[in-house]
Amino acid sequence: MEGQCHYPEGNVNAKRRVKYVARLLEAVGLEGERVAMFNLSAAMGAQFAEMVTEMTERVRELGPSALSR
Repeated sequence: MEGQCHYPEGNVNAKRRVKYVARLLEAVGLEGERVAMFNLSAAMGAQFAEMVTEMTERVRELGPSALSR
């Protein structure tokens, strides 16, 4: 969970970096929604599967990236 990473402040730093990457994507003309971070523990396998499905659907709805053309 946020703030409870094995490494001090690890997931807090990762969250900041993911937001930065989302802004970079927007700056180059891609959707920032193509990247996201979810805080899950190792015991949350079912929730992990749900998040993977959610992100897959999100990216599929966005369609091919403009960079692939």
